Amino acid sequence: MKWCFALTLLTGLLLAQNVNYQQDAHWRAPQDAADKRNPLAEKPELSAGGKKLFTRHCVECHGPTGEGLKKAADLRLPAVQTQTDGTLFWKITNGNPDRGMPSFSSVPELQRWQLVLFLRTLKSDTAPK
Repeated sequence: MKWCFALTLLTGLLLAQNVNYQQDAHWRAPQDAADKRNPLAEKPELSAGGKKLFTRHCVECHGPTGEGLKKAADLRLPAVQTQTDGTLFWKITNGNPDRGMPSFSSVPELQRWQLVLFLRTLKSDTAPK
């Protein structure tokens, strides 16, 4: 019975994954924001707090592993992972209303940096090892 539930859940997640996601070419951080350094970069252990925040705020659209449900980005893709920490922070802070990404500017600044730390831990199953 448990395997049936797990199979149903997995199938639902796979069907919901946004395999056709195209990055918004117009959603770019200003250069000064892109150049910002993560003040928590030397504390990767704080990504655990970022994971809790991700679960609370981001899983509904991006999925539990960042795979990108609905219209949301697959956060594991190189197009996301190669962006600077400052760019990711800016995007989390400002959102992209044209694409349905809300602003998380109400989340305290250091917690948004923790989210960036967590995003760096996401890996694609298809990425080269």
